Amino acid sequence: MGYDIERFVGYVNEGLLCSICRDVLEDPLQAPCEHAFCTACIHGWLVHHSNCPEDRQVIDVSLLRPLYRYMKNDLNRLQLHCRNREYGCEMVCSLESIDRHERECEYSQIPCSNAGCTVQIERRNLDGHLVVCEYRSRECPNGCGYTILSAEDTQHNCVAELRTELELLRSEMICRVEEAKHEMESRLDSQRRHMVQKESILQNEIEELKSQMSRMMSDVRSLMAAERQHRQELEQAELEKREL
Repeated sequence: MGYDIERFVGYVNEGLLCSICRDVLEDPLQAPCEHAFCTACIHGWLVHHSNCPEDRQVIDVSLLRPLYRYMKNDLNRLQLHCRNREYGCEMVCSLESIDRHERECEYSQIPCSNAGCTVQIERRNLDGHLVVCEYRSRECPNGCGYTILSAEDTQHNCVAELRTELELLRSEMICRVEEAKHEMESRLDSQRRHMVQKESILQNEIEELKSQMSRMMSDVRSLMAAERQHRQELEQAELEKREL
C-alpha cells in the first residue's frame, strides 16, 4: 500500500500515484508500459493476474523496473505530514526523509520496555511512565535486596526470599566443594599412579645394581683365587730354585 494522499502538502502529480491503490507510490516499480505501482500492490496483483491493471498489457514480475530517476526525484521532494500528526506532531518533511523522522518521532506510540506491561505510550512520555510503571523493577523497600519485577512481587516475604537465597547459596557451595573434592581426588590418583610407576622403575634399577654387584663380587673372588694360585706357584718356584 502507498502513502495516504491526504498526508501530502500541495498538489501531487497523477503520475506519482499507484495505479492500484491510488495512493502516493511507496517503494515504486514501473512496468514496460510506464505505469507505476507500489511494490506490494503490483506483487499482490500479479498473483492473480498477468496484465497491467491500467491498460491490460501483458506483464511479468521479471519485467518490472525501478522508477525513472526524474520521477523518483519528484517523488522524494514531495512534502508530507508525520503519521503522528493526530497525536500532536507538526513536522512536515520530504518523503525522502519521512521514514527517518518517524523512527525517531517523539509522538510515536511505542510499547513499554518493562516485561509484562502492555501499555503503548508516546516516546516523549516513556521516561515518565517507566518511573511509575507497576511492572518496573526495583529493590524491596524492606532492605532484603530482592528485586521486585512486577506488581505481584510487592507482597513477597523477605524471610522466605532470604531463606531461599541461602538455600541456593548452600547448594552452590556444596556443588563447589564436591567439584573441588573430585578434582583433588583425581589429582591424588594421578600422583599415586605416577609414584607407583616411579617406584617400579627404581626397584628395577636396584635389582639391576644388585645383579651388577653380584657379578663384580664373583669377579673379585676369581681374581683373589688366581692371585693365591699365582703366589703359591711363585713360592714353589722359589723352593725349587733353592734346592738347585
